[in-house]
Amino acid sequence: MRKPWIVGVLWAGLLLGACGDPASGPQAAPSAPAPPAASPSPTSTTHQRPAATTEPTKATAPTVLYLGDSLAMENQKVLGQFLREELDARYTSAPYSGTTLCDYLEGTGESSLVPPSDKAAALVRSLRPDFVVLQFWGNSWGYTPCMDGITYDKERSAYFKRYEADMKRLTEQIADAGGARRPRIVWVSQGPDPITPDRVRTVNALYELRAGASHDLIADAGKAVSPASARYTWAQYLPCTAYEHDHPAYCTQPRQGRTALHRDDDYLHFCLAPTTSTPKPCPVRSPGIVRITRAITRVIADRYAQGLSR
Repeated sequence: MRKPWIVGVLWAGLLLGACGDPASGPQAAPSAPAPPAASPSPTSTTHQRPAATTEPTKATAPTVLYLGDSLAMENQKVLGQFLREELDARYTSAPYSGTTLCDYLEGTGESSLVPPSDKAAALVRSLRPDFVVLQFWGNSWGYTPCMDGITYDKERSAYFKRYEADMKRLTEQIADAGGARRPRIVWVSQGPDPITPDRVRTVNALYELRAGASHDLIADAGKAVSPASARYTWAQYLPCTAYEHDHPAYCTQPRQGRTALHRDDDYLHFCLAPTTSTPKPCPVRSPGIVRITRAITRVIADRYAQGLSR
C-alpha cells in the first residue's frame, strides 16, 4: 500500500532540495534480481560515467545517441541493449542527472552541468548519429544554472516560453552539426507527474509541436507507464503487460496481475533500486524502464525500416 500523500509530498520536498530534477541515481539493492545480461552501454567520458568506447557495427545498422537527465541516466543500459539486439545499433549515451535542455546547448559555458565535449552538437559532429534521442522530464525547480532561475512554480509562462525556445535552439544546433547528414531527433514524452500534472501535459505538447515543425519523431514512452484510460493519471502499479507475463521477473506482483513502476519513496524515477547521490544506470530489473525503452526502440526501428531519407 502506498504511503499517505502527506508523506509523499514531504519526501518530494526532501528529494527536490537534495538533488533538483532529479540529481541522484540508483544504487544496487542486494535483495533485487540482477539486471538482464548485456554488454556495457558505450558512453562518453564524464565525471558521472566511466569511460568507454562505442562499439563498431555493420555499415547498415543505425547509429543512436541518447541524451537526457536522470531518467535517461537510469535507462541508458537497457535502451542500449534493446537497440543492439533488435537493430544491431551503434549506440552512445551521455546523460547527466539534474539537467535540462539548455545544459546541452553550446554557448552556455560555466552555467551548464554538461561539459563542452558532451554538448549535443559536439557529439553529433564526432559521432554522426542517425538518431538523437532526447529524454528530459522538464527541469522545473531551477536546479541547473542555465535556466537562469526560471521555475515552473514561480513563473509558469516564462518557464514554458524558455523551454520552447531551448527546444528550438537545440534542434537547430543538432541540425547544423549534422550538416548534410542531419540526424532525426526523437523527443521522448514523459509519464504522469502527481505533483504538477498540467506541467508534464504542456511539456509533452511542446515536444509534439517541435517534432512536427522540424519533421522529427515522438516516442510516447510516457503512455507506456500510464493507465490505459488515463494518460496523465499517476500510478505506482499497473496491470502486467503480455511482455511482463512472458518475462515473469518484470511482473512484480503476479497474483494481483500487476507490476510496480515506482518505489514507495520515489514518485519520479522508474528504477526499483534506491536512489543515491552518485548517478548511475539502474542496476536491477525495473518494469517501468523496460516499458519506456521498448517504446523508444519501437519508434527508431519503425523509422529505420522506412529508410532515413527525409
